[in-house]
Amino acid sequence: MAFGEQPAYLRVAGDLRRKILDGTLPPHARLPSQARIRSDYGVSDTVALEARKVLMAEGYVEGRSGSGTYVRERPVPRPVVRSGFRPTGAPSPYRQEQADEASKGTWESHTVQEDASPQIAQRLAIAPGDRVMRTHYLFRTEGEPSMLSTSWEPLALTARTPVLLPEEGPVGGQGVVPRMAAIDVVVDHMAEEVGARPGLAEETALLGGVPGHIVIEIRRTYFASGRPVETADVVLPADRFRAVYHLPVR
Repeated sequence: MAFGEQPAYLRVAGDLRRKILDGTLPPHARLPSQARIRSDYGVSDTVALEARKVLMAEGYVEGRSGSGTYVRERPVPRPVVRSGFRPTGAPSPYRQEQADEASKGTWESHTVQEDASPQIAQRLAIAPGDRVMRTHYLFRTEGEPSMLSTSWEPLALTARTPVLLPEEGPVGGQGVVPRMAAIDVVVDHMAEEVGARPGLAEETALLGGVPGHIVIEIRRTYFASGRPVETADVVLPADRFRAVYHLPVR
């Protein structure tokens, strides 16, 4: 194949994608049948099928059992603001965003003690099997699941202190920085790794998506004098959110 040439199935998928984006095929419209695609584009059944598969994998269409394939409604992505600055006493970034009156957000959490896996132990600079406090969060916007977060804190740091439980106590729910400050641990910087990957079945089930659809994964770790004091995985549907960073310039 010469440089710049496209396989037939990508050419067909590209034209159908353009029709979806320009509104010729609006949300909830039925995608042309395989026979219609074959006829309209002069391609084989195999090419028509592969074109439909591409659009489904990209999240532009969805199959409905016994009914056909339909154009998905594509939400306008909402920003998730990631900032290194917060006023003293402000809630954690996720709570701050979800508590915004415009977002109509709520959340639920569940906290348990467990042994650190090798991966989490490496991120917290502790030994595998050391005890950690793990907290799962599910955030909802206007009643719809929107974001998952799982955090881990070393019990060697927080055990027998008022901040043992992230959502309880005198500074419960205020975020890592003020909670650590309450036990005289000064958090001085945070590192984040941002990536994208196919969503796991259990993640997309909670977020109301389809297994395999792309999610944004943010791996965040807070440090105090070089020591990791908390690490977290944040998962968001990539078609619904964008991570927006506001960073100081020095």
